[in-house]
This record gives sequence, C-alpha cells and structure tokens, in this order.
Amino acid sequence: MLEIIKTVIKAIPIGLATTFKNIFRKPTTLQYPDVMPDLSPRFRGLHYLARYPDGTERCVCCGLCAAACPANCIYMEPMENEKGERKARIYIINEIRCIFCGYCEEACPEEAIFLGREFEFCKYNIPDFIYDKEMLLGVFDKIEKDRRVREGHKFIRNARFDFRSPVHAMKHPDYKREKTE
Repeated sequence: MLEIIKTVIKAIPIGLATTFKNIFRKPTTLQYPDVMPDLSPRFRGLHYLARYPDGTERCVCCGLCAAACPANCIYMEPMENEKGERKARIYIINEIRCIFCGYCEEACPEEAIFLGREFEFCKYNIPDFIYDKEMLLGVFDKIEKDRRVREGHKFIRNARFDFRSPVHAMKHPDYKREKTE
C-alpha cells in the first residue's frame, strides 16, 4: 500500500510538468470540418472516371484496370454505341474492397480512371459504397466544376498524355527546377 502511494506522489508532479511544458506550445489539433488537413501530394482517395472535353466518357472498357486490381473490386461489361465505339455498359467499383493502390490508374491506357483527393465519402449503408459508372462520372463532374471555379483553368487532361511530356511538366507550377551553379 505504501508503495502505491509513493508511485502516485511521484507520478502527479511528472504529469503536471508535462502539462505545463506543453500548455504554451502551438496546438497541433486541426478543427477538422472548418480547417481541412494538408494531404500528401501522392494521396489516393475516391475513384472517378474522366470525360473528354466534349463530355463523352474516356473509358473504352478494355478491362486492364480490372485485371490489374489486386483486390478484385472492379467489375465491367462492354458495349458498342451507335458509332461503333466501345464503351462501358456496366462499370462498378466496390470501394469497401478497394485498397487504393493505384494499379487501376496506372494500367488504364485511355487515362479514364483516377484516384482523386476526396477522402470524405462516409456512408451509413454498405451498398452505398458500390459506385457505378454514373456515380464515378459524377465525381469527375464535381471535381471539374470545383476546379474551374477555384482556378479558372481549362478542362482537365485537355491534351492526351500531356503530363508525360517533359516540356509540359516543366511548365507546371509545381515543377521545381534544380539550379546548377
């Protein structure tokens, strides 16, 4: 019993010292709904399917994203439209099964699927986490609308594969040229 009292008497000043040491520091807590956290540039969030500037979807339902997915969370069925172009009739992603690895994004030759920066997609029911083609295209429309309002830029991915060209990369505002002197 005496041992316990000694431990408590030693612990209280140590705890108070820690409290007083940290009481005057700048708090690291974010007021989350009001202040959004800074995400890593490589953050992978909610999927979206991209569109061409004319509004048609980019996905040609080649199946490479579904084949590359290690979690097997992508299901698709192809169809041909009246022009003979191949499109996805059914495109479904189960966000609960997804591990957000980005392999689908890397495998897509048409640059149709992306992992966005949206991390607030909480739902109350499990079936609400199954995103179909219209929902994924809707996420793109929301992202594109917000980006146009915020930045006033042209359409995302106006020119195909322009991000792979070193000339375009060097013109990007986030590009930092290493100075050699």
